[in-house]
Amino acid sequence: MAVRPHQIMTDLTPIWISLKTATTATVITFFLGIMAARWMLGYRGKSKGLIEGLLTAPLVLPPTVVGFLLLLLLGRNGFIGQILNYFGLTVIFSWYATVIASTVVAFPLMYKTALGAFKQIDSNLFACARTLGASENRIFWKIMLPLAKPGLIAGTLLAFARALGEFGATLMLAGSIPGKTETIPIAIFFAAEGGAMDRALWLVIIMLIISLGVITVVNYVTEKNTHQKLKSRRRGERLLALFPKISAQRQKYLDYPVPKAKIELIVNIQKKLPGFLLDIAFYTDQTPLGLLGGSGAGKSLILRCIAGLDTPDRGHIMLNGRVLFDSEKGINLPPCDRACGFLFQNYALFPHLTIAENIAFGMPSGKSQREIKQEIEKQLISVDLPGMSDRYPRELSGGQQQRVALARAKASKPGIMLLDEPFSALDTYLRDKQEKMLRNNLIHYQGVTLFITHNLEEAYRVCPNLMVIDRGKVIASGTKQDVFEHPGNFRTAQLTGCKNFSRAVAISDRQVKAIDWNCILEVIEPLPQSLEYIGIRAHQLIFFDTNDETNTFPCWLATISETQHRMTLYLKLNQPANHPEDYHLQAEVFKNKWRSFKDRPFPWKIKLNPFQIMLLNI
Repeated sequence: MAVRPHQIMTDLTPIWISLKTATTATVITFFLGIMAARWMLGYRGKSKGLIEGLLTAPLVLPPTVVGFLLLLLLGRNGFIGQILNYFGLTVIFSWYATVIASTVVAFPLMYKTALGAFKQIDSNLFACARTLGASENRIFWKIMLPLAKPGLIAGTLLAFARALGEFGATLMLAGSIPGKTETIPIAIFFAAEGGAMDRALWLVIIMLIISLGVITVVNYVTEKNTHQKLKSRRRGERLLALFPKISAQRQKYLDYPVPKAKIELIVNIQKKLPGFLLDIAFYTDQTPLGLLGGSGAGKSLILRCIAGLDTPDRGHIMLNGRVLFDSEKGINLPPCDRACGFLFQNYALFPHLTIAENIAFGMPSGKSQREIKQEIEKQLISVDLPGMSDRYPRELSGGQQQRVALARAKASKPGIMLLDEPFSALDTYLRDKQEKMLRNNLIHYQGVTLFITHNLEEAYRVCPNLMVIDRGKVIASGTKQDVFEHPGNFRTAQLTGCKNFSRAVAISDRQVKAIDWNCILEVIEPLPQSLEYIGIRAHQLIFFDTNDETNTFPCWLATISETQHRMTLYLKLNQPANHPEDYHLQAEVFKNKWRSFKDRPFPWKIKLNPFQIMLLNI
């Protein structure tokens, strides 16, 4: 039997209405979902949980409940419905009602997918972009959207599929008006109910084809993102588009003749943290300053406060005569206006940009394309990476990424370099190589440098001045020689690598009793008013052949520990050790020295040099 044209049009109309409705709803949810996700990503208010629940409620509520709630709002007696009726407008039982219903039920999928994609982006990338002078809008367009692109595409397709399959809310709000609001799901329902199983089956097949097609595309996008291939090289013309629209205030600072300004940093801030109060006050000039301290002492937070990534509760920060933060005057410059070069632990290179684009990201505006390329190549040469401009971060080793991050920070012409454990992820060989490169670059850097590290030898080599921080307080500061040789207190000596301590009491002006070592020692330094401990570093213990020297005692070996170059000897004074843990002192000696006396009979003779004994308070 021939199929009538009228019947064909009747069957095709629900498909056209569904595709038109789903496409319109998807476009709306795309923009609304991204806007809501961006806002919720940075929202820290107390009502965040409630707002999150409201935004995602259509995802868990039955569609008929969603449709009923929409009727309460948009119906003739509803709040919004009465307003629309006043202007002679009616939404319910119209095509617009199908769009509204589909938008409401599809929105949570787009919102949650977009929020998840944004959350997966390393927050250090946003922080780094801010320190390079990027505004929040520029970060959104140049960093957030490109990196979240696969997730946003997946969310868009899922929202389309959800909008296409919407039934309950659409039926309640828009009804089933053939040629007007009858979508595919509604047409399938009424066809099956009326016994037109052939028509229902045909429409089901159409829905399956569309839905499976959407799922296939989603899986393809996800798989492509997981196994992302190397992208084509960016053209040089794109560099200009990446330049920051920096504020007039920051441009004025960058144009300021640096030699006329005194290079200095003044910090005096307080910030309440869980467990302790960060209360820091210090001054430094162009001489690199190393920050030492245990994990969680507040070192990284100090750098983040200086860069504007965290805000102190009170105090002030001044860089080169320019106030960055002052709680009393209400000054708190945003990170993009502080001209701080921040080198993060994970380097925070933008993975979707080439090396050239990474370096150009924070450059001051106003340069020609030729000047940009010359500056990029100059920075790459300075970090021994010439010819690498067209590569991507994923194509570089850890050491090369660290050098690119340094070049990027320098290219922004910062007034201060903030280096947060830049070598922590490198192996021993690369660490040594990058450290030498950093020292050479800092020699020519005209600005303030703060350097955080847990490696004591690294701090000693890189930084002429040191500051030791413990639980948010500065407990020692000065030249590296003074801090290591005269720490003054137990915690500073401990944090700077001293391993030998004993409780102590004064006997006379030049003698103390080491309670834990069970010996009396001659000392040179004046006794502090509140002597609590004495200490001596492991490498300062001296082995002698006789007892004639001052502070020389017989000792026995409890156990040893070996590295590739040194031996650590665990020694007990005045009597033999009973077990490996029964010792007083640790002595570190090179292996050639160890071989010279290891076969001597016990007791050995060890000297605690009076000039190197540290007198410590708490």
